[in-house]
Amino acid sequence: MGDHHQRASGMHTDRTRDNDGELRQKRGDTLVGSIEREYGVDFGVRSDMRLDTLRAQTGLTSIDDLLRHARRRQ
Repeated sequence: MGDHHQRASGMHTDRTRDNDGELRQKRGDTLVGSIEREYGVDFGVRSDMRLDTLRAQTGLTSIDDLLRHARRRQ
């Protein structure tokens, strides 16, 4: 059986926490357009860019940091 992760309460999405309580990282192969639609932001890049590429370009790793950065630009 796979590990069961605890749901992160109070979060906008269905993200879960790892066994150590940290929020699980969003997969790097997630398309930026999916995140833009989910959170209602515009990163100013192509929607078919992968999340790991955006992370490398910005130097930001967490979704929260990326969202703050995008919202400051808007």
